[in-house]
Amino acid sequence: MSLLTRRRLLRRAALSATAAGAARTGLAGATLAGTAAVAVAGCDSPPERNTDADPDGGLRFPDNFGWGAATSAYQIEGAAKEDGRGESVWDTFSHTPGRTRNGDTGDVAADHYHRYAQDLDLMRELGLRSYRFSISWPRIQADGSGRPNQRGLDFYRRLLDGLHERGIAPMATLFHWDLPQALQDDGGWENRDTAERFADYADAVFRALGDRVPAWLTINEPKTVVQNGYIWGHHAPGHRDEAAAYLVAHHLQLAHGLAVQALRASGASGRIGPALNLHPCYPADDSAEAAAATRLYDGYENRLYLDSVFKGEYPQDVLADLGPDSRMARGVRDGDLKIISSPVDLLAVQYYTPIYVTGGGGTVRKWPTSEAEWQQIYPEGMYDILTRVTRDYGRVPITITENGLPCPDTPGPDGTIDDAGRVNFLRDHFAAAHRAVRDGVPLESYHVWSLLDNFEWAEGYDQRWGLVYVDYASQRRVLKRSAHWYREVIRRNGL
Repeated sequence: MSLLTRRRLLRRAALSATAAGAARTGLAGATLAGTAAVAVAGCDSPPERNTDADPDGGLRFPDNFGWGAATSAYQIEGAAKEDGRGESVWDTFSHTPGRTRNGDTGDVAADHYHRYAQDLDLMRELGLRSYRFSISWPRIQADGSGRPNQRGLDFYRRLLDGLHERGIAPMATLFHWDLPQALQDDGGWENRDTAERFADYADAVFRALGDRVPAWLTINEPKTVVQNGYIWGHHAPGHRDEAAAYLVAHHLQLAHGLAVQALRASGASGRIGPALNLHPCYPADDSAEAAAATRLYDGYENRLYLDSVFKGEYPQDVLADLGPDSRMARGVRDGDLKIISSPVDLLAVQYYTPIYVTGGGGTVRKWPTSEAEWQQIYPEGMYDILTRVTRDYGRVPITITENGLPCPDTPGPDGTIDDAGRVNFLRDHFAAAHRAVRDGVPLESYHVWSLLDNFEWAEGYDQRWGLVYVDYASQRRVLKRSAHWYREVIRRNGL
């Protein structure tokens, strides 16, 4: 029995207990049966810090460091049926009973589509130097192909113009999980043609907006689509088919490479790279079995995506574990890996949690968790994953495009939101990132997840990740304590 097979059995045994809790990222193993019990770290009582820096010791980041915040289209825009926008897989998924907490949908979300100017002013008030957002594919092509929708392009042109007017550098993501439903109806990411359609969409966006975007990201967290969308089924499209999952992984990586090539062909001058959620994997004990299991687990979590982009190959241990007759193995064609490894200009890293792997291929918890039960709070993992990427893949420029945690943010009697735990969390992770820079990591920018409270996928509106509180009934925005603190970090360019 392969390690993956044993891991699958463990996963299936725990599926009913973990489907909701693992919804934020691709991490599926953090709540497996037999996991060690730990206390939940509330935002009023953050865990003990684990960095080598005094947070008040005057850490300074490089000049022109890109302090920013991040969002995604379906999570904040709303306007789901306006101005020619088509239906996405997340519209379908969230409107299917039982798929999201409380039946929540992204139909309105934070109403950013109508309130983007107000949100731009908030970004300026915070002093943001960079803003990472995503473009809604079904807003540009309602059915995933054909002539682009000018009204959709115009919205993003207005957003980009507003960013430039306020001195904020745009970083645009082409795909943050909102696949047009029409393409899903034709097989979605299991269909190789979807990667070609993505390249056509990317080309249309590059030619329309390329003069306004200095940095592009291709596919956001392909691993999350693979694991949450096709193994666990608690993200759109909601399948549980491991055989299909890794064929999907290949087609997502192929789409990335085709988009890189499309940017080069378009003549746009912006830089481009993938956005990968990377989980440092550690043995849960000192046994040889745990070390071997950790190596394979890391292959599925990290090297499957990093090796294909930067080395032009898939990890041999993962291919062997999947087997020569897997749908993924049969789906790789001559020349695909050359496309996938088309040279990129930067790597976007998203860090949320470590993974500790047992000799049997399962996982255990070592650290307190946030409100999101899959998230172990371990700032040292930020340092480890950044230095590992630079050590193993060379000095590609790195941007952190997501890092944050949810808090039970509720306005006090005076209307303020005191999210002290988020401040401590960010301080510790900034310190870990600073140590990575000191040790040679070419880190250019850091985007906190998230700018606004938003639709949190399968968790609906129960979890609040924003620096800015959103009262969904009135759409009123309130800067949290963390937002005021972050403004000072940006002003000082450090801690």
